[in-house]
Parts: sequence; C-alpha cells; structure tokens
Amino acid sequence: MFPAVLGDIVKVNYTGKLATGEVFDASPEDRPLQFEVGKNEVIPGFEQAVLGMVMGEKRTVVVTADQAYGQKLPEKIDEVELSILPEGVELTVGGKLEVTRADGSLFYVEVLAVTETTVTLDGNHPLAGKDLIFDIDMLEVTKKPKADFPPVQ
Repeated sequence: MFPAVLGDIVKVNYTGKLATGEVFDASPEDRPLQFEVGKNEVIPGFEQAVLGMVMGEKRTVVVTADQAYGQKLPEKIDEVELSILPEGVELTVGGKLEVTRADGSLFYVEVLAVTETTVTLDGNHPLAGKDLIFDIDMLEVTKKPKADFPPVQ
C-alpha cells in the first residue's frame, strides 16, 4: 500500500464536526469525496491531513481556522440601508440572503441585526473563525499517471 502524496487522487469518507460535537458536514456513504491532493480542491488543513494516509487508515484531525475558512473578518460585516434592498425581502436575524456580485456570481450573507432603517450583514463563511474536527476514512489512493510528453527537439 502506498501513502497518499501530492498529485495522488484519493477517495475518502469523512465527518466534519465543531468542538461542540455538532456535525456540520459528512460525505454520503455511497458517494465518498474524491480529490487530487495538492490541487486545492479542499480546504488546506483537510488536504494536509490526508498526506501520508494509506488505504484503510482512519484518522481524526483538528483543522485550525487558519487552515480551514480563515478568521472572521470585520470588513466582511456591513450595515446597509434597507432602502437599497429589493422590496419584500424577508429579514430574519440568523437568516441568509442571496447576493449577486457584479460578475453575476452568487454568494450568501447572514443577517446579524435589523433596525427600522438598516440591516447588518455578515459575508464571512459560516465556518470562519472555527476550528474543525474531521474523522477521515481513507478508502483509496490512486497514483496519478505521469504525463507522457514527446521529446523536445
């Protein structure tokens, strides 16, 4: 059995928990997570955690906030006038709003507070500022085939 290294394609089942024990994510048993190690397809701390694992190995790791979704950034929290929001938007503290960027892409913000004239919105990732605990079960490690390049002439 070969340990996972950069460039390998791995298949894992995982459960992600907060320090409270609350599960925030898990791979479905019938659809494990597959990714190429080193290609930044998952958070950095998760990628680091699978390095060196072999097929059949199980591991529990703590991924610190700086290796997950980063710290909560105050500049991503903004108070905006209600008058700029579309009419009829439902605002509930703790609720989410879908926002369209100038390039047409979508992201979500959390409603932190609502007054008669303003709403405070948090654009940080919901897991920002949190250390994450992952139970990882390595199902498969596949060596990525080396590309065959024609000789340089």
